[in-house]
Amino acid sequence: MTTSPKIHPTAVVDPGAHLGQDVSIGPFALIESGAVLGDGCRVGAHAVIRRYTRLGARCRVWEHAVLGGEPQDVKFGDYASYLEIGADNIIREGVTIHRSSEKDGRTLVGESNFFMVNCHVAHDCTIGNHVIVANGALLAGYVSVADRAFISGNVVIHQFTRVGTLAMVSGLARISQDCLPYIITEGSPARARALNIIGLRRAGFSLDQIGALKQAFRVLLRSGLRLPEALAQLDASGSPPVQELVAFVRAAKRGFSHGEA
Repeated sequence: MTTSPKIHPTAVVDPGAHLGQDVSIGPFALIESGAVLGDGCRVGAHAVIRRYTRLGARCRVWEHAVLGGEPQDVKFGDYASYLEIGADNIIREGVTIHRSSEKDGRTLVGESNFFMVNCHVAHDCTIGNHVIVANGALLAGYVSVADRAFISGNVVIHQFTRVGTLAMVSGLARISQDCLPYIITEGSPARARALNIIGLRRAGFSLDQIGALKQAFRVLLRSGLRLPEALAQLDASGSPPVQELVAFVRAAKRGFSHGEA
């Protein structure tokens, strides 16, 4: 059984917008031409879905959120660029997510993420799946956040920075270098402080995997070894999470947050 969209009489939905089945649009919301909303999406009062924006199924967009706005980039011209958001995302009040600043480029958001009140995701960011971005966090352009990362309240992240899988970034942190996967990063300047044990347990990591990551943390950040020596030692590990950590470090272009200044 299909269900037609439910549109409040005060909402403005351009005839060129594409609405899936069982979509709900609240009072005074604005849906521009070319926007695409998947089946079961819910859009709250005064929310704005701009052109070139695509939402997957069952996304919840709360009041005053603005999705697909033009990037805050002085080089941006009046050309087509996109924001693509996957299914089952929760986007709370006042959240802003901008489309790409590159011609035909894309800001990409995966599935089942939770964006809390007043956080900002800038142009050309890439967000994985099951990511949580807490209240007031600010992600600059070209930031990459991997699956199941947790970015706490009022964190600020410099452009082109990466946040690894299951990383946790503590509140008020100032991030200007990559945040290692599986590790808690905190402070200003940011420092890698400890393994994200609770996050690893919740994600179903085995005791052996957690033990291997504990050892890798000590070798990489507490042993005093030079980085090439530490990585060479970790190369011998047969643990896939440790190998992911090693690959992440080797791919770093901005460096990564260390345990000490």
